[in-house]
This record gives sequence, C-alpha cells and structure tokens, in this order.
Amino acid sequence: MRELNGSQMVSEALRAEGVEIVFGYPGGAALNIFDETYKQTYFKHVLVRHEQAALHAADGYARASGKVGVAFVTSGPGFTNAVTGLATAYSDSIPLVLISGQVASSLIGTDAFQEIDAVGISRPCVKHNYLVTKIADLPRILKEAFYIAKTGRPGPVHIDIAKDVTAAIGNFEYPSEINMPTYKPTYNGNSKQIKKAADAINEAIRPLLYIGGGAIASGAAQAIREFAKQTNIPAVQTLMALGTLEHDDVLNLGMAGMHGSYTANIALSEADLLIALGARFDDRITGKLDEFAKHAKIIHVDIDPSSISKIVNAHYPIVGDLKCVLEEMMPKVKTDLQKLKPWHETLARYTELYPLKYNDTNEPIKPQWVIQQTAKIVGNDAIITTDVGQHQMWAAQFYPFSYPRQFITSGGQGTMGFGLPSAIGAKFAYPNKCVVNFTGDGSILMNIQELMTAVVENKAVINIILNNNFLGMVRQWQTKFYEERYSNTDLSIQPDFVKLVESFGGVGYRVSTKNEFEKALKDAMNANKVAMIDVVVDRFENVMPMVPAGAAIYNMMLE
Repeated sequence: MRELNGSQMVSEALRAEGVEIVFGYPGGAALNIFDETYKQTYFKHVLVRHEQAALHAADGYARASGKVGVAFVTSGPGFTNAVTGLATAYSDSIPLVLISGQVASSLIGTDAFQEIDAVGISRPCVKHNYLVTKIADLPRILKEAFYIAKTGRPGPVHIDIAKDVTAAIGNFEYPSEINMPTYKPTYNGNSKQIKKAADAINEAIRPLLYIGGGAIASGAAQAIREFAKQTNIPAVQTLMALGTLEHDDVLNLGMAGMHGSYTANIALSEADLLIALGARFDDRITGKLDEFAKHAKIIHVDIDPSSISKIVNAHYPIVGDLKCVLEEMMPKVKTDLQKLKPWHETLARYTELYPLKYNDTNEPIKPQWVIQQTAKIVGNDAIITTDVGQHQMWAAQFYPFSYPRQFITSGGQGTMGFGLPSAIGAKFAYPNKCVVNFTGDGSILMNIQELMTAVVENKAVINIILNNNFLGMVRQWQTKFYEERYSNTDLSIQPDFVKLVESFGGVGYRVSTKNEFEKALKDAMNANKVAMIDVVVDRFENVMPMVPAGAAIYNMMLE
C-alpha cells in the first residue's frame, strides 16, 4: 500500500490494466490528471483535436485490438463533446473507459464554471458510470470500471472525478479481484437448453445461422466457422459481424438487413430454424416484426440476458458466452447433410438470380468499383473503417472481408464523423497494417480536424472520399419517398479536399477516372503520410437492394 494522489492513482491503475494508449484533450478540471500524464512513462497519450474524436479513436483502437479503449476529457463542454462517442460505443458494445474531470466536490451543484451533470447525461449511453468525490473510493472504482467494460456484454464505462480528488492524497492498493454481487456475467450456457437447441438443429430442414456483432466481441469467430463447417448450415451476418465468416465461404450468404443481399433476406424469411448468435434483432435486420422469420423456431444465444426475447421471442433461449456455448453444443449436433441439400440448392438459385450487382461505367466512376478495386490493391490484410452513409453500405456489400475485427464501422448509432478518428485508433493498434477509411463528402467534414492528429502522430491512414456532392443516403430516401425534394442534402459547394489535406501536412489526390484512382491509391500507400483521395463518383447511384422502412424484410427494392 502506497500514498498517492488521485491523478497518480489513475496512472497506476492504467499501468496495472496494461493500457498502452490513451486519447484525450485537456482542460481545467482535468489538469491534475494531465499533469501526471506528462510525468508518467507507462502509456502514451495522444492529443486529438476534438473530444468526440478522442472517444472514436479509443473506440477504433478497441474494435481493432480487442482491448479496452481509454480516453481523458475535461468537464462541461469537454465531456458533452464526448457523449456522441459514448453513445456510439454503447450501441455497438465496445469496451471503453472514459475518465472525465469534474469541478471540485464543494462546487458540484452550484452551476460552477464548466460544471455539467456528467453522470446524469452519460447514464443512458454507458454500461455503468461513477462520480468520484472521495479519494478512498478511487482505486476500487478504477478496477471495477475496467472489469465492467470488458466482461459480459462489453460496453463503455464513465468515471467522473472531482478535481479536488485528483489532487487529494490517499492509500493506493489496487484490487487484484472484483466481487460485485449484482454483476456476475454468465459464461457457460444451461446444458439442458443447449441439448434442446442441438436437437432442434438436428431436426431442422431449413436451418440458418444469424450471426451478430457478439461473434466479434466474444472472440468466437473461429468457433462459429468450425460450427458452420461441421453442420453445413448456411449463414447470414449483420453489419457488425462482417468478417466472422470469410467472404468467399460457400456457407456465407452475405449481409442481411435493409441493404442486405437478396439471398440473405429471403433465407431469413424462409428458414424453419434461426440460430441467432450474439445478435440483437435490430430493426434494420428484422423489418416488419410480425413478418420476420415467421416460419422459424428461434435459438438465441447471447451473454446479455436482457437481449434475449427483447424483440423476437426465443423458443430456445441460452444465456452464455458464444464460444463456450458452441463448444458444448458441437458434439451434440449431428446434421444430416443430405437432408439440407434442397435448402442449399434453393439458396444457390436465389444467389444466381439476384446477386449483388451494379452497372459499371468508366465515367463517371461507380463507387462500388472503387470499393472492389481498393480491396485488390491493398490486399487481404488491410483494416477498413467507414463513416456512415451510402459508402458504408457499399463497403459492407462489396468489400471482401476475410477476418474478424477487419471492418470497423458505427452500426447502432450510425455516427457520421466516426471514420477518420477510428482509423487513427486502428492504426495505433496495428501500425504496420494498411488502414483505409471509406467516407463521404458529408461525413469527412465532421471530424476533419483529426487530419492534424494523424500528421502529428505520423499515422498514414488513407481516406477515400466517395464524392457525390450529396448527403447520399438521405438523398436516396428523398428520391424514392419524397418525390425528389432534395431538402438540405445538396453539397455541390465543397472545399478543395486536396488543398485541405495538404494544408494539414498530408497528401491529396482528386481523381475522376479509374486509371487516376489506381495510381493515386498506390501512391498513397507509399507516401507514409495521412492521405485523402477525393473520388468523383456517380451522383445519383443508389444502394441496392433496399428494404423500405417498416416493410417486411423480403419486400426488397432491387432496382
């Protein structure tokens, strides 16, 4: 046991947790923490240019590495700027710890300068939060925060520390174990339920694996690949699960949902048994609920008991870690491969009739071609991040993902401005991998200041702007459902992105032909600087297929 001040306790806790990178932005209420950060040698602090980006960068680091992402911010607007990052991580179950400064405990509740009820604001969008007003509580709270963030269903945890606590002296003994009677995640599934589920799989004629983001979060991708191979059961993946199965796996029917493949969505509609693995039945997947998988019995495996039967009733609910459950279930499953042959033939016919496609042209460049050509040039090992919009869906549809944690994107919140800072975070996790951010001319401007972070930290992420001078996805909805009234979606007047990135110290390219794009991408890969490739693409290209909001998942617009 040692006597340390609160700021030293923060540094020692991060050391004990093996934290290597912290993203943050200083301010008055957090000055003691940042002063100690200056003195310590345990972790690197990365100065971002906006607090939202600190959370997105920590988020990208966590998604790429599987470790807990960490961020520091100050009170008031420093914290409120970070809320979008918390909400983004919470929706997608990403393990983060945010440490924010708060005004001195004697000033809390007095409307002091840069005071805000941070724990009140963060409560709906974190797994748990704390307000620390006593130095004696800090070591335990720091330990609990990391434990809660990374166990069970992962998620962000927020610690708000009063400024006087960061300076106060107290006894520091970092707990080696955590005992929280009200929080004990279940990892091993109920054996009787697993046996019942296995029997249902053995009897099914049209079974389907429905793989969600929990497959990535739990590290169960390899177990799922083995389970699929053993059982010969076809699979669909959500946006958050892409990379669980390899893109060219014969059992992989592609992404399901609003912009999923025809085969994936029809399979969901015609299956007689749906095996949901770490999926939460999001509305973008289910469409009209009373039409979703209405011929199927549901097996739902999830570590979060509150997710099971929350939206779709599960006939075989199993609470537990995916990997643990699958390892116990596999010996009990004896699939009759011949019995599944008609099901596979039906699905293969759907894929043959209605594949993902687009009408390629040389001018203007089609955005789907850019996605596919990028994959050919950067290779299978690259990490891909996106912002949110049409480019995100085209990346999900046309990029050939090969491994888990390769695709980093904001799913549940759909957060524009996520792409660039999350790419920087991913580059910190894997400095030797090529990191590409697909973005739009709307999204990229939302955190454009992080080009400076990339330059200062020498993180050579490549940003590919699919530039259609529109808020493309919103424009698409206006085209189809609002009689082409393009209210506030036309972005015809935009900055010169080449000059902009060059002004930060990066390299830029504006391209309008396929040859120019290929040359620019290869040059950007060799530049060893943050790069921006502004690609002039077809302004009115739409993301297809598309399921209209509120429609049944099988009612797809194909053209």
